[in-house]
Amino acid sequence: MIVSHVSGTLEYSPALAIRARIEHSSAVHSSGSNVQETEPFIKPAAGPRNRRSRGLSQVFLLVAILLFDPAQFLCAAPSPARLPQHSTPKRTAPVTAPKEQPVPFRAGETLTYRISWSVFQNAASLELSAPERRELFGWRTWHFRGVAHTLSSVRSLFPIDDQFDSYTDATTFDSHQFETHLNEMGRSSNQVLRLAPAGKPSNLPPPIIVVPLGTRDALGAVYALRGVDWHSTAEVRTPVYDGRDLYELRASRESADESIKVPAGAYSACHISIRVFQAQKELSAVHYRMWIASDVARTPVAMQAELPFGTLRAELTSRIP
Repeated sequence: MIVSHVSGTLEYSPALAIRARIEHSSAVHSSGSNVQETEPFIKPAAGPRNRRSRGLSQVFLLVAILLFDPAQFLCAAPSPARLPQHSTPKRTAPVTAPKEQPVPFRAGETLTYRISWSVFQNAASLELSAPERRELFGWRTWHFRGVAHTLSSVRSLFPIDDQFDSYTDATTFDSHQFETHLNEMGRSSNQVLRLAPAGKPSNLPPPIIVVPLGTRDALGAVYALRGVDWHSTAEVRTPVYDGRDLYELRASRESADESIKVPAGAYSACHISIRVFQAQKELSAVHYRMWIASDVARTPVAMQAELPFGTLRAELTSRIP
């Protein structure tokens, strides 16, 4: 289903509505961008070869896909190929949760990172922010945003300006809506992906992607990871949907007190190692690491992706506030 920027679908996408207004007043972007909404099912997972072909933007997002839910770490994700095919769940009012999860971050926080790759020390920039808390279809949600831009020499090879928006339940940290707004190699695309747990009623408008209970999107789960007390937790697991495929990520504590220096300063941090599984098989060619500062905000000060074509490393350069 393709709908234009001026359709009523924008009311279901707060981030896309803002982006549309900006693009309408700017001559920088072309007017040919569309909103692509997925059909209400999950496709069988693509192999590593197909996943690599999706562009550097997905790699930059995967640098930040170090995602886990402390409440679900004992649950393994089902194989994507065996997920049940459901019709659109019946729309009902969501159940009001008695209490929201305490979080170490707050609305208005912005984290800026420098990404290095191979010999390029300033290959790209990454900004993670929590612009607001808001109502979405009756749920109280956190709105998270990730913005990635390639820089300097890498930009001359791969011009990328991408934005990702997550609307994550403030109580369960399940993902309700995940948006990708991509501008890569001269081509633009936008997706609004609405996620509903299997067997549960949903208040979301169709089309809906049915996922296992406890599924996070790639961006919202980064923030859920910050809610983990890594000094008392050895391992967490969670199913994660990245906009196309479903994975299980398993994070384990390598060290509870490791010194690390990044452009933003020197920190004592927990070193977290992350392995990625798909259809119960580990993707051994990729490995992720994350360093979470032992400060009140549990700031992710560094993230690293070890991939077949090199290592990507994101280091914190600034934090507001």
